[in-house]
This record gives sequence, structure tokens and C-alpha cells, in this order.
Amino acid sequence: MCKICGLLWLIFFFQSTFLSAAEYIVDPIHSHVGFVIRHIVGKVHGEYKDFDGNFSFDPKTPEKSKGKFIVKAGSINTNNIKRDDHLKSADFFDVKKFKTLEFAIKNVKATSGNKYVMQGDLTVHGVTKLVTFDVEFSGADKDPWDHIRTGFSASAKINRKDYKIIWNKVLDSGSLMIGEEVEITLNIEAVEKK
Repeated sequence: MCKICGLLWLIFFFQSTFLSAAEYIVDPIHSHVGFVIRHIVGKVHGEYKDFDGNFSFDPKTPEKSKGKFIVKAGSINTNNIKRDDHLKSADFFDVKKFKTLEFAIKNVKATSGNKYVMQGDLTVHGVTKLVTFDVEFSGADKDPWDHIRTGFSASAKINRKDYKIIWNKVLDSGSLMIGEEVEITLNIEAVEKK
């Protein structure tokens, strides 16, 4: 009887250790959180310099993925101090009141090859909406310090008015100075928890 108990315990240990999704912590030094928005007839690129996150992922069972990412709103950077100060103001992100942007993974589905669709709750400016990201998994490998690293790139489009960020100006042509659609771009490298 004890042998059977021991065998069952080994099976349980094997399943919980080797069949569960790996846990990862975002490496902010080797990751990038960016965005693109139209300005009159051009495009402005920006980024957030301060962010972190953790998630679980197994390419064999992507539907079991979970995770949360937090971005410090005040770390916005478009390489122009005057513009960045305006973006931090109550006209846009109001960073004194809404200090973070957050994303929580709800589900991940494989589409083809190393590509996935990820849905989750994105909270910006105190408003939470379901957002869909197109994700590409770039693989996993061991670094020289014996850590397993994994990488992803992802993109999504949102309308900033959905998050009550509505400031704008009307041009003489009747067009709006700033676009309403924002493209979010992520390049994530993460380290497996030991």
C-alpha cells in the first residue's frame, strides 16, 4: 500500500513540477513598452521607462497563461520635455491622480506557429477595457548565468477616448491635431523564476 502511495506522490510531483506553466519576471533593462499616435500628418513615437510584470506561460498550454503588468504613468517619454509635461497633466494622463497603467491577462490562444492572441483588462486613466494583443513568441534560451529567458513581441490598437483622454484641437482644415487611435507596442524579455 505504501508503495502505491509513493508512486502516486511521484506522479503528482512530476505533473506539478514539469507540466505546469513556467513563471517569469519581466526584465525591464531588455524590454520596451512603446506607443505610436498620429500628430497632424506625421506620427509621434513614445515609450514608458518604468514598468514591471510577471506572468506564467507554456507554449503547449497557452490557455493557462496568467500575468499582470504595471507601468508608471509618470515615466512617459517622447523625447520632448514640454510635450511630456503636457501628457502628464490633467489634459491627458493626469499622472498625479492615476499613477499607473495596468494590464491583466485573461486568456491566450494559439493561432499559428509561434503566434498567439492575448486578451486582457487594460486600465488607463482609471478606466478598464478589454484589449486584444497580437503576440509573437520568440522562444526561450539559457543565458550565460544559467537563467532561462523567454521573449515576446506584441501589439494592440486602442482608442484613447475610450479611456476618457479626449484633449484635442481642431485644425483649419477641420481635422483633429492628434489622432484618437493609439498603437501599443511591446517587446518583452523575461527571466524564469527559480
